Amino acid sequence: QVQLVESGGGLVQAGGSLRLSCAFSGRIVSWYARGWFRQAPVKEREFVAAISWSGDNTYYADSVKGRFTISRDNAKNTVVLQMNSLKPEDTAVYYCAAGRRDYDLGHQGAYDYWGQGTLVTVSS
Repeated sequence: QVQLVESGGGLVQAGGSLRLSCAFSGRIVSWYARGWFRQAPVKEREFVAAISWSGDNTYYADSVKGRFTISRDNAKNTVVLQMNSLKPEDTAVYYCAAGRRDYDLGHQGAYDYWGQGTLVTVSS
């Protein structure tokens, strides 16, 4: 069984920071690419950030560039999303994902496993 468990969500004021973490367990291999997506109320799930299996390449949605940073620790099988300068429009449920494909990481189809999500609420 593969499990992805997100943590670190919560309520924060605009301009604040949150650090999301995703722990992977089960038969998932360390070289899987990792990604974060989010889904706001009445909106479709959208790409936020991704990191290649080696950690050498990172990708970000334009809306979060310069504010969010994705990183990974393969030894601990975790991936972290550091979110700074948060805005009310960042409010969403954030999902982590893992996949064997190491390209097209901005697309949901690149991922094989998904977490249950963690809620981030940014107040104005």
